[in-house]
Amino acid sequence: MAKMNMLHAINSALDITMAEHPNACIFGEDVGYFGGVFRATSGLQEKYGKHRVFNTPLTEQGILGFANGLAAFGAPALAEIQFADYIFPAFDQIVNESAKFRYRSGNEFNVGNLTIRTPYGGGIAGGLYHSQSPEAYFAHTPGLKLVVPRNPYQAKGLLRASIKDNNPVLFFEPKRLYRASTGEVPEEDYSIELGKAEVVQEGTDVTLLAWGAQMEIIEDAAKKAAEQGISCEVIDLRTILPWDVETIAKSVTKTGRLIVSHEAPITNGFGAEIVATIQQECFLHLESPIARVCGLDTPYPLALEKEYVPDAHKVLAAIKQSVEF
Repeated sequence: MAKMNMLHAINSALDITMAEHPNACIFGEDVGYFGGVFRATSGLQEKYGKHRVFNTPLTEQGILGFANGLAAFGAPALAEIQFADYIFPAFDQIVNESAKFRYRSGNEFNVGNLTIRTPYGGGIAGGLYHSQSPEAYFAHTPGLKLVVPRNPYQAKGLLRASIKDNNPVLFFEPKRLYRASTGEVPEEDYSIELGKAEVVQEGTDVTLLAWGAQMEIIEDAAKKAAEQGISCEVIDLRTILPWDVETIAKSVTKTGRLIVSHEAPITNGFGAEIVATIQQECFLHLESPIARVCGLDTPYPLALEKEYVPDAHKVLAAIKQSVEF
């Protein structure tokens, strides 16, 4: 296996797809010769040509409108939205067209070949327009799948599965980890099943659940908790829609406690859906109230980014409060 960072792993998945499907196209703002603002598509235009890897006008709604049309004709459409913060002009195309295309046609037409990649989250001092985590907006929309990787190995396998899935998929990439997260990744093709959470570390006292960049935080918190004699079960949700209720419920039935952490603001974040469902599924097994350690209900602050983002110390405080309840 090769040593890759997350950008290399994503590029590898896209390269495999482009070689596999002669009609596959990569498009978005600056994805061509420039290789994308983070260089995720670097080298692909030179390899596959300007007719298959190309820049679009600066119109997110137009990018997704074109993507829906291309995918409707059966070609793998690999659209990039430069930052997740920019996805809102395309919201109508995604939730009213991409998500409903199959349903409204009675399964005669679909855009299942559509994959939308976008970097999300903070950690790069990007301020309020380059740091948001908008996954919860789309989790309310039947017809979509939402996927978030935590490291290079997961990124390549989950992206390949997203591209091969017969549904439109939103693939949120934690930009803070693009170069910071490295690891061994197979150079050949492989996929990781969508809709399945992964138990990263087994434990007995409390379940910690997160996705994307926040996984690094809860793993750090679990280590700190272990030093104080608290055993944490650490789970990566990986797929937000559909999410793996069974794996989470099984863990919470064992530990009796759950802490959910995400970067997005706490109010109506996807953690709220998890808490409601697990409370219903595991009510008689709970030893303490389910806790959320999340971003604040404010616009993402530039100067106070470290105070805004949930860190290992905040998660550890929640762990101790849950165990001592």
